Amino acid sequence: MRKVLIGPVPAFTGCIRPPGSKSITNRALVCAALAMGQSRLRNALFSEDSEVMVACLRELGFSIAADRANRTLVVQGAGGRIPVAAADLFAGNSGTTMRFLTAMVALGQGQYRLDGTPRMRERPIEDLLSALRQLGVNAFSELGNGCPPVVIRARGGFGGEAEVSGEISSQFLSGLLMAMPCSSFPVLLRVRGALVSQPYVEMTLAVMETFGVCLEREDLRWFRSPGNQRYEAQEIWVEPDASAASYFFGAAAVTGGTVTVEGIGRRSLQGDVAFCNVLEKMGCRVEWRDDSITVSGGPLRGIDVSMGAISDTVPTLAVVALFASGPTTIREVPHIRHKETDRIAALAAELRKMGAEVREFPDGLWICPGDLRGAEIDTYDDHRMAMSFALAGLRVPGVMIRDPACTAKTYPEFFEDLAALTGTKLVYLD
Repeated sequence: MRKVLIGPVPAFTGCIRPPGSKSITNRALVCAALAMGQSRLRNALFSEDSEVMVACLRELGFSIAADRANRTLVVQGAGGRIPVAAADLFAGNSGTTMRFLTAMVALGQGQYRLDGTPRMRERPIEDLLSALRQLGVNAFSELGNGCPPVVIRARGGFGGEAEVSGEISSQFLSGLLMAMPCSSFPVLLRVRGALVSQPYVEMTLAVMETFGVCLEREDLRWFRSPGNQRYEAQEIWVEPDASAASYFFGAAAVTGGTVTVEGIGRRSLQGDVAFCNVLEKMGCRVEWRDDSITVSGGPLRGIDVSMGAISDTVPTLAVVALFASGPTTIREVPHIRHKETDRIAALAAELRKMGAEVREFPDGLWICPGDLRGAEIDTYDDHRMAMSFALAGLRVPGVMIRDPACTAKTYPEFFEDLAALTGTKLVYLD
């Protein structure tokens, strides 16, 4: 297995513009496919997750032209229809692709099967299937275990009232929200229990509104569509990825340097920009502008924080916590056990390798920095584990990341961009 050794660096100053947001790209692809006419997505993300989404949409009969050099996707929408009556889709380990398209194909007429990697076959989806069944769709887990593969036998739409759990993934709700306006029937959708990752639902609604569809709603507790709504084709610019930006903000935090991320600012659609508020509580200085955010590192202190709204940045915070004075407690993220890996368990194991004292809770972690040492970091085929622990190598000699290519899921150029920004030396070993 290939590995990369990260070299320590002094404090630095730099600017970077990460690639387009995965979350916005995949939501915009769904809305564009459901729109009537041709949409253009500029600064779209080209990574495994977005390419899997594009491939699946093409299998469903949608025409999508991809210009990687110019980071542009052109989508010919089908006006709320699914062009083909049968498809066997492979979603890889892309949660957005699996969840969004499971809901979307319920608009079709025919049978659709969605499968993924071995890890995807362990990721729960029963809450989404249950909501679809309440709306009259024949939707089931092929193996009967509430996980993919899933089969959807669709009859041209759905309607009625349903409840969907918000406790495992907000993507179940987001998938239903994007599909339900195109059904021929009214839909009333209620959220049962606590809703995790709420900013991602707000992002979904904002992308839908960009494509001309608004839902009646009360906060994030219930949503209503009269049916027969239509998305309008658009040309949109996709913001840089705020989750990816967290690693560069974290680099400033752990080295005492200064990083400006361009293309996202105080008006970003992405809730993960709130990670900067967490760093500010730890002792960093943050400057917010309309089109950029600057983080300057300082002496870091441990904090006690709920990360339920911005859980994709938990790995970044966990590594930054290694360099704080005093312990850090991360709370209210039980759902990250169902990501690309069990991130709570994986973070605990790898932080301990580096000398930290770690206590693992059902919903989070307690991290106390110790005498830090270099270590060979296992990444569990999880892009966020690889990118987060790279930050430790900026301070601690001997940090080696196994399987660095796993960052291709959302950020294929991550290590090269990190080296260019920080001046770190990367040594690849086979």
